[in-house]
Amino acid sequence: MLRFMPVGDSMTIGSAGEHTWRYRMWQHLCATYGGPFTLVGPRETLYDKAAEASTSYAYADPGFPRAHLAGWGEGWLHMAPLIGEAVRSCRADVLLVSLGLIDLGFYTNAEQTAANARAFVAAAREANAGIHMVLLPVIPNIRAMTDEPFAEQVALFNELLAKTAADLDEPRSPVLMAAPPEPYDIDTDTYDGTHPNANGEHRIAAAFAEAMWQDWDLGGEYAAGSG
Repeated sequence: MLRFMPVGDSMTIGSAGEHTWRYRMWQHLCATYGGPFTLVGPRETLYDKAAEASTSYAYADPGFPRAHLAGWGEGWLHMAPLIGEAVRSCRADVLLVSLGLIDLGFYTNAEQTAANARAFVAAAREANAGIHMVLLPVIPNIRAMTDEPFAEQVALFNELLAKTAADLDEPRSPVLMAAPPEPYDIDTDTYDGTHPNANGEHRIAAAFAEAMWQDWDLGGEYAAGSG
C-alpha cells in the first residue's frame, strides 16, 4: 500500500462544497496507478468560511480518502514542526506539498521560508528515511499580480525552493520540484484570484501527477478533465 499525504494551505484543504485537488489526484491515481494506494494524514475536514474554522465535511464528493495535513492560513512555518509526527503516525510514503504563499504573505521572507522548507524535509526524513517528496512552487495569485515587492519575494522563494530540492535530493529519499501548473490563469482557474476552482484543482493535481510520472514513472499522464 502506497500512502500519499497532501500537505498544504488553503488551496489544499479547500472549503465547504469543493472537490479539492486532493480528490482530483485520487481520481487520477485510481485510473493510472497499478497498485494499492490511499491518501493519508491526521486531518480530514474542509474549511467552513461561515464558521471561520476547519470543521466542515461537506465535500462535493465525499467518497474518497479525505485525509490530509493542510490548514487554512498555514505554511512551511506551521507544517515543519508537525510533519515528523504526521509522517510517523500515518506511515506516509509520498508527500505532495503546496506551501509558501501564506508564509511570504504574513510571516517570513523568501530566505526564511526556504529555511523552514529545509527543516520540513529534515523532519520528514527523521520520521521516514525513505520518504519521497514533491514540492510545488508558489503558483500565480492575485497579490503577486498587484504587489510588486511581494511578487519579487515569490519569484525569489521559488528559486530558493528549486535549489533546496536539488540540494536535498538523494536516491533513497528523493525531493522533486514540480513544474508550476501550465497554463494557470487566475481569472479562469481560481474563484477569487487565489483559491482554485474546478479548473484550478485539475491543474494543481496535474502538476503533481506529471512530476511523479516523468521523474519516478509513478502513475501516468494526467488526463485533462479527469475526475
